Amino acid sequence: MVETKKDVLSEETKTSPRDRRRFPRPPKVGSEESQAPSVLKPLLFSTHDLEPEAQFAAWRAYMTPVVDTRLPDNAPRETEFAADHTAWNLGGMLIVEHSALAHSYMRSQAKVKADLIDHWHVSVLRSGRTWTEVDGYVSEGEPGKVELRSLGHPFRGRSTDAETLSLFLPRALLSDAPAAIEIKNNTALSGTFTQLLIEYLDSIVANLPNFIATDLPHVVQTVRGMIWAGAAASAAQSADTEHHSTLALMERVRRFVERNLVASDLTVEQICRELGMSRTRLYQVFEQDGGVHHYIQRRRLLSAHAALSDPSNRQQILDIAYAVGFSSAAHFSRAFSKEFGYSPREARNLISQPYLGRPFPLSQDDEGAHSFEEWLRTLGHSR
Repeated sequence: MVETKKDVLSEETKTSPRDRRRFPRPPKVGSEESQAPSVLKPLLFSTHDLEPEAQFAAWRAYMTPVVDTRLPDNAPRETEFAADHTAWNLGGMLIVEHSALAHSYMRSQAKVKADLIDHWHVSVLRSGRTWTEVDGYVSEGEPGKVELRSLGHPFRGRSTDAETLSLFLPRALLSDAPAAIEIKNNTALSGTFTQLLIEYLDSIVANLPNFIATDLPHVVQTVRGMIWAGAAASAAQSADTEHHSTLALMERVRRFVERNLVASDLTVEQICRELGMSRTRLYQVFEQDGGVHHYIQRRRLLSAHAALSDPSNRQQILDIAYAVGFSSAAHFSRAFSKEFGYSPREARNLISQPYLGRPFPLSQDDEGAHSFEEWLRTLGHSR
C-alpha cells in the first residue's frame, strides 16, 4: 500500500511531542487529571497604567511589607518607574516574578522588629545585578546564582534594572535540614546543583497555571531538597573562616531554637552546650535581636499566634501556651499582649487580625480576598 503525503503528516502529528515540560507532564485529554481545575491564581501588580510621577510611590507602597525602597540619588522624584509583580501562593511557599528599574532597598532593624515576617527570601536574577550588604558583608547577585537571605535580619542594597524570580519560604521549612548542611544568611549559591535548581524553578513557573492541589506539596518539598543540595555543595567549597562567621553561627542557633521551640527547658545553657559556644559569643550574636531570651520568646509567641489564628485549632488557650514552652498562663498573656498589642483571646476571636488562618492556595473564585502582604504574613501559619 502506498502512503500518501496526508498519511505521513497525520502519523508525524500523532508521534510528535507537544509542549514537553519537565514537571509535571501535561495531563492526557479525557483523563481525570485533565478535568481537575487549577488551584492557583496569580496576584498581579503593575505600575504601567499609572501616571509616571505616581509610579514609584505605588511600587514603594507595594513593597513596604518586605523592604523600604528609594530611587537612585541622581534620579528626579517625578521620574517614571515601570515595574511588574506577579505572585503565586503554593501554600508552603510564595513564588514571585518581578521586574523593576534601578533602585535601592533596605530592611532596617526597626522594620524587622516591627513586623512579624521572618521568612527566607530566595532570589534568582534573570537579568541585571544586585549588591546586598548584611553586617558588613556584601553578596553580589547576578544571573546564574541563587541568593538566600533571611527577612529576620536587617539588610540593605541596590539593584540595576532587573528581572527577578523570588521565593518566600517560611523559616520552619528549612529549619530541619540535615546536620551537615548549613543554611547561611546572605549567601550566593552557584555550581551544578544551583543550575539544576534554577532550571527546576523555571519549569515550575512555566506550569503554574496547570498545577492541581495534589501537586503543590511535592513541588514545595522538592524545592526544599534542591536548596539543601545547593547549600551543601557551596558549603563544601567555602573556607573555614566563612563557615564559622557570625551569620552562619546565627543560623545554627535559629535552626536549633526552631527544632526545640516547644521544649520548656530550652535555655541559654542548653544552646551553648549543644552548639559548643560560649554565653558571651551567643549574646553577641543576638544583640541586635534584643538578646537570645527575647528571640526565643518571640518565636514561641509567633507559634502561639499561628495556633490561635487557625480556625481548625480548638485547643484551649492555656494548652497552646504550654505547648509552645510557656509555664505560666499569666506570663504568656502579658508577653503576648506586649508583642502583638492585643490579648490571646482577642487573637482567637477577632476575625480581622492579620494572622487569621485561611486555606491557601486560594481558589479561582476567591476574588479580591487577599493581598501580597496578607500572603506574606500568613505564609506557613495556615493549617
